Amino acid sequence: MPRLLFAVTTDLNYDQRMQRICGSLAGQGYTVLLVGRELPQSLPLTPQPYQQHRLSCWFTKGKLFYLEFTLRLLAYLLTQRAAVWCAIDLDTALPVWLRARLGGQPFVYDAHELFTEMPEVVRRPAVQWVWRQVEKFIVPRASLAYTVGPALAAVFRQRYGRTFEVIRNISRLTVEAAPPVPNNSLILYQGVLNEGRGLEALLEAMPNVRGQLVLCGEGDLSVELRARAAQLGLLASGKVSFRGYVLPAELRQLTRQARVGVLLLENRGLSYYYSLANKFFDYLHAGVPQVVIDFPEYRALNAQCPVADLVPDLQPAALAAALTRLLPGGDEAHYQELADNCRQVRTTLNWQQEEMHLLALYDALLPGQVPPTSTRNS
Repeated sequence: MPRLLFAVTTDLNYDQRMQRICGSLAGQGYTVLLVGRELPQSLPLTPQPYQQHRLSCWFTKGKLFYLEFTLRLLAYLLTQRAAVWCAIDLDTALPVWLRARLGGQPFVYDAHELFTEMPEVVRRPAVQWVWRQVEKFIVPRASLAYTVGPALAAVFRQRYGRTFEVIRNISRLTVEAAPPVPNNSLILYQGVLNEGRGLEALLEAMPNVRGQLVLCGEGDLSVELRARAAQLGLLASGKVSFRGYVLPAELRQLTRQARVGVLLLENRGLSYYYSLANKFFDYLHAGVPQVVIDFPEYRALNAQCPVADLVPDLQPAALAAALTRLLPGGDEAHYQELADNCRQVRTTLNWQQEEMHLLALYDALLPGQVPPTSTRNS
């Protein structure tokens, strides 16, 4: 069977996008290997229908990490064979492109984000210049390129004059044994605790919100956010709790118990402004209304069928008012309308629909090598 190799810098246990992509391609009959990163706190790999391998590094962040991971990834790739080599974002692109070039095989670029416009890159002009040179080199050389939303695809097309396909990071539709039973006061944030995620403003809003905020994830601001929550008395009162890393299966169960989800981003670069985050779809599929920043992709989806309340900015007072409206004692009729819309729209907005486009792209990339059996419609 044709072998597809994907490379990321994430811990594979928590990368739901790659679990969906690799799982769908493995189900189509391809042999798939996903290469990622092993952190000091990483748990054993969870079983998946594809092969997995993690690389350990001495450094965990910064320039030295990227340099070390690039060299380790290249060394590993030189020991592997594949029919297609796929880089996930710019931080894996150079070694994956080089390995594909050495083998004369297709190179695929999967842009989870607009890497050169991430907040931590934008605020450092010299670093941004370096990554832009990498992007200018990589993007024109990809046999296939795709990203997570139409707006980001348009930015790439404008920059490089080439087609970027769209594979949205949408949850898989599942048949639940029973409808969700939301905790009457649980407000859920899922994702990394990094700058530009609106988390500082969210904590400032919580003293004026009758609810409990649960944050699932870790990141560069883990220590600072916990310290600020303690200063505000939110940890001692139980109004805020940090769950750390949560495996996908457990996170799905927790999401179904939530009353409200939050997706708050700051306009610190085009990557966030044009984002289409997986948590938007995770909340939607759990039947959970959400408070979302009013950015183009979320505005467009919400205009088709309202599943969220959009906020124009991240002022704590505005966030508190939006959350209060969706919590008990707020606008119950409005809340139920959003929840009903979630359950309705997920029947058409789901991974089963999205993966058909993904499979068609890879089938076209390997003419004459498509696996003889297909589970595409199973």
